Amino acid sequence: MRARFWISVFAAGLLAFGGAGAAAQGRGHDKDKGNGNGHSKKDDDGNSFSSHDRDQMKAWIAANESHLPPGLAKKDRLPPGLEKQLVVRGTLPPGLQKKIVPVPVELERELPPPPPDCEHVVIGGHIVLMNRRTSIVLDIFHVELR
Repeated sequence: MRARFWISVFAAGLLAFGGAGAAAQGRGHDKDKGNGNGHSKKDDDGNSFSSHDRDQMKAWIAANESHLPPGLAKKDRLPPGLEKQLVVRGTLPPGLQKKIVPVPVELERELPPPPPDCEHVVIGGHIVLMNRRTSIVLDIFHVELR
């Protein structure tokens, strides 16, 4: 009788603590979904171009439009089929990996350093933030020429 009492107390304790843990699941902080005040952390984690970075790139391109380096010139644009394959959070296909050109040194100096294992590259008229180990595209800036 006494053993049955302790078994039921033990089982009730397991249910009480196990149920509380299961109920608490899903209430954690997921940095991809925001920080609780309506603002996404995407711009804060360094894995995308901020609006300041985009303004810096636009200003640099406007100042150097008459003599843009390979990869950024109008003649270096991607055909529509390859352009569709260049997507954020997608893996860079081999056809596009062959078209990678380093970002000009002058522009690289204007941008903040990329996250670890990442680099800024130029691919057919786009400045891309890419993970160099996995070839995953983190962000894309499309270069607009007049």
